[in-house]
Amino acid sequence: MSDAFVTRLSEVGAAGRLSRQDALRVLSGEEDILELIQSAYVLRRQYFGRQVTVHILNNVQNGLCPEDCRYCAQSASSSAAIETYHMKSDAEIMEEARAAAENGAWRYCMVFSGPGPSDERVEHVCRLVRDIKAQYKIEVCVSPGVVTPEQAARLKAAGLDRLNHNLNTSQSHYGRICTTHSFQDRLLTLRAAKSVGLRVCSGVIIGMGEGREDVVEMAMWLRDLGADSIPVNFFMPLPGVALKEAVGLTPEYCLRVLCLFRFLNPQAEIRMAAGREMHLRSLEPLGLYVANSLFLQGYLNARGTSDLRTLRMLADAGFTIKSEVGLEELLGRARDNGASEGLKGLEELRPFCANQE
Repeated sequence: MSDAFVTRLSEVGAAGRLSRQDALRVLSGEEDILELIQSAYVLRRQYFGRQVTVHILNNVQNGLCPEDCRYCAQSASSSAAIETYHMKSDAEIMEEARAAAENGAWRYCMVFSGPGPSDERVEHVCRLVRDIKAQYKIEVCVSPGVVTPEQAARLKAAGLDRLNHNLNTSQSHYGRICTTHSFQDRLLTLRAAKSVGLRVCSGVIIGMGEGREDVVEMAMWLRDLGADSIPVNFFMPLPGVALKEAVGLTPEYCLRVLCLFRFLNPQAEIRMAAGREMHLRSLEPLGLYVANSLFLQGYLNARGTSDLRTLRMLADAGFTIKSEVGLEELLGRARDNGASEGLKGLEELRPFCANQE
């Protein structure tokens, strides 16, 4: 990597003003990956130190979705063998919130399949948000689908910390992965949330046939939207899903993508999300020097690695977690429970699905 390029990354990355040309260069393979990671780590450390935020997802409604998203196991275009169910009971949701808090999650994420909620559903979710926050020291994020500004305002008033709605891919590539709603529909929901003062989480899925220009476009859109949290997912194909394979995902390229999102969104929570185990493989710990967040306990219709293996990875790399429960205590619990440090069902990993963080 040239000294001039390193200097430019250091200077413009802090403001998120990386040029399109330089952004493409980050992805090109032209520059040494370890030097890129070091440059990204300077920004990660500046804003987040060596702390990692842990998220736990609750798939409160699964499948039964009329959308035709080609990457998703829950969509109408999928024949994947997943369990389908309507909204879980309040008791189940509250119990899973308790378990998330006790397992070190800083944020509990409730995810709904489908295009968007009715006003009655929004009111129900508002009650759940109030109850969870009254009982547990944990932030709450909801992924409800498309919402109006009025619905977003009600969620904000109930105490919702963050609303998730993913862009998933670029505007120019969107029609190749979904036809039942548009990129603009997703932008409207994110803007509705921002307009009422909600923090927003909006992520992407890499490896669905998009080009490098599309990846840069996604990162710039999220910068311009002021996304507070960006889950970077790496596509995991599942038999029965319309999109059959992940394209171009080497471990090194995945790290370059994480670096790009850090350079363009230096103050955002960048998450190594679905597919980190499958596509980063032995280079997964290096992603922690760029990203400052990850999921524990899987990805809705996906099984991830064991909690113990993930927690051990954090400890071995010298990171701490943002949690009411200390990392060493969580590691001790995992050992006491007889958890394996090996991979848990990697052969059964499922793809990242619609509305998932």
